[in-house]
Amino acid sequence: MKRRSALVGSLAAMATAATTAKADTPVDLQLVLAVDVSRSIDEVEAELQRRGYIEALTSDRVIDAILSGEHRRIALCYTEWAGTHYQIVALDWSVIDSAAGARRFADKLAEAPRESQSWTAVGAALAHAGQRFENSGFTSKRRVIDISGDGRTNDGPPAEIVRDRLVSQGIVINGLPVMMNRTNFGRPPDLTLDRYYEENVIGGPGAFMIVADNFDRFGRAVRTKLVREISQNGITRPEPA
Repeated sequence: MKRRSALVGSLAAMATAATTAKADTPVDLQLVLAVDVSRSIDEVEAELQRRGYIEALTSDRVIDAILSGEHRRIALCYTEWAGTHYQIVALDWSVIDSAAGARRFADKLAEAPRESQSWTAVGAALAHAGQRFENSGFTSKRRVIDISGDGRTNDGPPAEIVRDRLVSQGIVINGLPVMMNRTNFGRPPDLTLDRYYEENVIGGPGAFMIVADNFDRFGRAVRTKLVREISQNGITRPEPA
């Protein structure tokens, strides 16, 4: 009876291991898009921001980058954030392995509800994005957080502390600061937001940022950034005029 029990236990363990191995799908990149939805971004800007991601994800240049990898697919997760009280997963992990797959993701993103919330917690947003890699169901040589926003932390843990912890885990953080030359809730424009992102937000081997100087140009900045993140060698063709 003991031998039979041991055999059953061994078979169960093997089955569990097989199931786990099957669940961990290899991809070229696990990418979390962490998008600022704080109240400093008005409805028009929020629409331009969402549309920028939708158009970028379905562009030929991004699809070509996805298909250029060893596995010809990436895993993508789209999160939104504001203060420490608000970080959500708008679209959970999805495999993008074709133009049709990218279009399906983009269509779901277009239909996803969007809220505007108070405060800007870059550190909390990074922590939430980093947690998405746990039990994602994918394996990859690269794990990247792509965080975009129009302000610096005014709530929650300092971004650089969370950044350093995630980088120590092998996660790369890239940034897309939106530099708006206008007042924000009566405050003057933050003309050094790019420096804040460079010093306090981005990190890890090959980390970089691309500045969007307004939301009208946000889509182009996102497209350029995604191609660079997805491409294995980091070399991209010049953006067409």
